[in-house]
Amino acid sequence: MPDQADSRLTVVVITHNRRDQLLATLDRLSRLPERPPVIVVDNASADGTPEAVSRHHPDVVVLTPGRNLGAPGRTLGVRRARTPYVAFSDDDSWWEPGSLARAADLLDRHRRVGLIAAGVRAGPGGADDPLNDVLARSPLGHDDGLPGPRVLGYLACAAVARREAYLAAGGYHPLLFIGGEETLLAYDITARGWDVCHCPEVVAVHHPVGGVRPGRPAAQRRNGVVTAWLRRPLPVALRRTGELAADAWSDPEARQALRGVLTRLPAALRDRRPLPAPVEDAARRVDASTRTR
Repeated sequence: MPDQADSRLTVVVITHNRRDQLLATLDRLSRLPERPPVIVVDNASADGTPEAVSRHHPDVVVLTPGRNLGAPGRTLGVRRARTPYVAFSDDDSWWEPGSLARAADLLDRHRRVGLIAAGVRAGPGGADDPLNDVLARSPLGHDDGLPGPRVLGYLACAAVARREAYLAAGGYHPLLFIGGEETLLAYDITARGWDVCHCPEVVAVHHPVGGVRPGRPAAQRRNGVVTAWLRRPLPVALRRTGELAADAWSDPEARQALRGVLTRLPAALRDRRPLPAPVEDAARRVDASTRTR
């Protein structure tokens, strides 16, 4: 183990009512050779999470916004961080030893990269997540000056960001709350001149317990359409809304998602900023590759 922590990177963790899982994740993070500082953002847990973290991991900074911010809670942690790079974990994910140092090395060498989409393993000793293959086959290609293929998607708990790029893009959008929030941030980072790259040599372990949280699939469908209203051309947003409305006739999950879209639509229209033409072209290429899989 090195004599001191790697001063380049902080880990930000969001959590909500998963005290025991969070403590296990913090145990793993504390054993990493990089010894990163850790910031936990507690999204209004009612299970004693902040007190338990302070008791078992007194070196961890705990932020308590007093309400459940969802994914935007990560931005509080990024603002508090004092390192140039920030890695993200959830209460059910952590990083393989050495991966954070590799990520920092890559970001040191590749100044255009604003966010690294890491490889993902499913649980301790588990198989590669299917997302890895999707990212590796990105239609956006692999420029010589980049460490991996450019992508417009990733898993939020398996990402390492350049703090400057994350904050310049505004972090995770409050309208999305949580569930499929990554695409919008990838759009916004790329729109500001940075690249989002898949680097499989950087590896996060994701070990969800208890299956998919209730309401998450509907939130992901909702947020896909809201993201289109926020950043994509009107024909794209209208088409995606129409597809969701058609499904809503027979699918309760789609009805829930559609209600969420309609509730958020006025705010999305107020904050609508269509992507620059090159980024929109990249988004269309990703859309086309997704339809053909």
